[in-house]
Amino acid sequence: MNFDDKIKELKIELPEAKAPVGSYVATKISGKLLYVSGQISINSNGELIKGKIGKDLTTDDAYKAAERCGLSIVAQVKNACDGDLSKVKSCIKLTGFVNSTEDFTEQPKVINGASDLIASIFGEAGMHTRAAVSTNSLPLGVSVEVDAIFELN
Repeated sequence: MNFDDKIKELKIELPEAKAPVGSYVATKISGKLLYVSGQISINSNGELIKGKIGKDLTTDDAYKAAERCGLSIVAQVKNACDGDLSKVKSCIKLTGFVNSTEDFTEQPKVINGASDLIASIFGEAGMHTRAAVSTNSLPLGVSVEVDAIFELN
């Protein structure tokens, strides 16, 4: 099964691949590597998912926010591949940033939202290395940001 068919099977609706709002590009291909800039947590209505995990949001809320970051990553990958996800060989790495209180320790559970989504779409090709990092704030007050590196065929 190809990746686009898997997205349909899972009844996933990808968000629009948004253009960056700063002095950077959303994606960059170098050789066979595709780098995806950090995607922030935005809900299906286009609203920012804001707040500090451990204070304003639960681990489950943040998992869903990270899943939304994963959807944006896939949308950016598809856009960078001219709409053809068959160009993806594998997901190499995700780095997740979690806006959390200093005593919150479940950052890996939060970033599983993005990891699980990538694995559900890409299967074995979606298995990746990862870092889940706590931070005291993120741009615009969002709760989660995730960036990615993919290998292309």
